[in-house]
Amino acid sequence: MASLRTIPVIFGILFYVLAGTTTATDAPDYLDQGRVYCDTCRAGFETNVTEYIKGAKVRLECKHFGTGNIERAVDGVTDETGTYKIELKDSHEEDICEVVLVQSPLANCAEVQAERDRARVLLAKNVGICDNVRLANPLGYLKDIPLPICDNAKVYITPSTAP
Repeated sequence: MASLRTIPVIFGILFYVLAGTTTATDAPDYLDQGRVYCDTCRAGFETNVTEYIKGAKVRLECKHFGTGNIERAVDGVTDETGTYKIELKDSHEEDICEVVLVQSPLANCAEVQAERDRARVLLAKNVGICDNVRLANPLGYLKDIPLPICDNAKVYITPSTAP
């Protein structure tokens, strides 16, 4: 009778161990994270009146170093803080990976800003980065008409902070 009671316990332990294994293998190898902003002053950089865009679409593209062919593309969308998070499996040692702007949800802030429309990210192991989180430089759109405050001397450069 005692052996019949141990069978459910053994199955419970086995289930717990297998569930933990499945979760670990489903975990992403990398988490690419960054922000999308509206350059409200058309300054070419983030300022204290910069607005971060909710609902902006971005794409992580990994191109093969030798051929230039896109080997992997994963889409993402920004949250209420303008932050996107893209999970990716596998290492990309032979790829050049960049996050690129796809679409702004703001009609008055949708002009692509040169040099702020893409950010390169390193998605390879054994390169001296211990964490699987990769932070990309901020991506920005230009506002159609700068805010009136932008002519004020109180507008200043803000250091970009990690999301």
